[in-house]
Amino acid sequence: MKFLLTWRLHQDKRLEALKGFSAMSAADDAADMGDKIKLIGRWHDVSAGTGVAIFESDDAAAIANWALNWIPFLDSVVSPVLDDEEVRAVGRARK
Repeated sequence: MKFLLTWRLHQDKRLEALKGFSAMSAADDAADMGDKIKLIGRWHDVSAGTGVAIFESDDAAAIANWALNWIPFLDSVVSPVLDDEEVRAVGRARK
């Protein structure tokens, strides 16, 4: 299942969060997410302190655990999303 994560950094934590994230390697980032989450892509609006990520997982607890890693620095919203083909399949299945 695919999910959209949006975030807004806490104003007083922006520099601390940037410093911590910048120090992470790709391996650190993967370990932070755990083996039950696959990151598809992540985009940052540094000046606004916001961003979005798309990821896949079949484990809601893994998603919650990952989000909790960053809760001291940001507020986030996680929503399930469908790609074009998945939405088309939903539409075709409607009676």
